Amino acid sequence: MRQLKAVVNDRGSSYAVSGGVVRDRAGVDGFLKALKRDKKFARATHNTWAVLLSDGGPLKGDDGEAGAGQVILRMLEREGLHDHVVVVTRWYGGKKLGGARFRHVQDCVRAYLDALPV
Repeated sequence: MRQLKAVVNDRGSSYAVSGGVVRDRAGVDGFLKALKRDKKFARATHNTWAVLLSDGGPLKGDDGEAGAGQVILRMLEREGLHDHVVVVTRWYGGKKLGGARFRHVQDCVRAYLDALPV
């Protein structure tokens, strides 16, 4: 599991990004379970995610942050990254961010993709 913590901070909200190799939906569920073993991630407001499975197509989860999973999925499609789940975690800071929240999700995913070994 690869994690980048405190990627974005805005008006009290903090974002982090995590990811790893998975082969199927059970792998995604296992990854999310392992991530949430860390109490900090278990208490997060949102753990949005997406994956392009070679044998199962696209999967995504918004975890209450409507549209965020789709943002992650589009970026994975553009990169052609298959069998790799990416999770963007948000700890809500008390102020609504509007459309900026989607830019923050994009910034997190971009940071994660840039940090992957070539």
